[in-house]
Amino acid sequence: MKTVVIVGGGFAGLTLAKTLSKSPHFQVKLVVGNNYHFFPPLLYQVATAFIEPSNISYPFRKMFQGRQNIRFCMGNLQRIFPETKTIETENGNISYDYLVLAMGTESNFFGNENVMKDALPMKTIDDALNIRNHILLKLEQAVRSKSIQDRQRLANIVIAGGGPTGVELAGMMAEMARNISFKDYPEVSSRVGKIYLIDGSPTLLGSMSKRAQDEAFDVLSNLGVQIMLNTLVKDYVNDEVILSSGPAINSATLIWASGVIAREVKGLPAETITKGRRIIVDAVNMVKGYDDIFVIGDQCFQTSD
Repeated sequence: MKTVVIVGGGFAGLTLAKTLSKSPHFQVKLVVGNNYHFFPPLLYQVATAFIEPSNISYPFRKMFQGRQNIRFCMGNLQRIFPETKTIETENGNISYDYLVLAMGTESNFFGNENVMKDALPMKTIDDALNIRNHILLKLEQAVRSKSIQDRQRLANIVIAGGGPTGVELAGMMAEMARNISFKDYPEVSSRVGKIYLIDGSPTLLGSMSKRAQDEAFDVLSNLGVQIMLNTLVKDYVNDEVILSSGPAINSATLIWASGVIAREVKGLPAETITKGRRIIVDAVNMVKGYDDIFVIGDQCFQTSD
């Protein structure tokens, strides 16, 4: 029986683990940094308090009950040691016959340390809860503030990135501002803050059809979202969102949904890594030079060689 270690419990890693666990020829070990699988497309609803995390998550151990040849190992990958066929995690080393990397992506801050330090990403349930708690706290501070400028700074929300995540967040937050906020915060007689959606491209939802792009723009505009296209967030200093053009925006909340980068894998040669940290694989997703390491999902870069 061969041991297959799968690092990553998203859609790709989980599907492979469940499929291989049906075979008597493999012992499957799923290695993930948290002990639950979750549904990323609905993270924005957790971030805006429309649903609870339990609605989009499920424990791995409960999922694998009754499956004799699959085991869950909680821990983040630290390094691969191909020469000994082991991986190092924060909770110890694990040996493998075959290794599958399915760790996906993380937020790409494009080297901007201030944005990395102070902006709010949204890639995990913890990120979504952090956004929810942050916004509610800033609204509480805003209703107590005596200065209109300070109230605007605390109530303004800037979302960097006009892809699906940014558009969904902007729409949901605009709906909240229109239909819920004035009920929960009667101290505010009118909408003080604004919601800004900023993207460096000339359209929203750049990878989708023109009809979807136009519809998103019209709906968000009608909800009062301030859409700024052909504009980049250059920096974030002292609650000021500095843009590539135009004046800065005073905002205590910058949500970062402006691109992703593959998660770093230490231990593989530099020549196997390409743009965006993606790992170069062949037609069967095997890493060049290794007949026992594979990559699936968003982390791989497949060549036609």
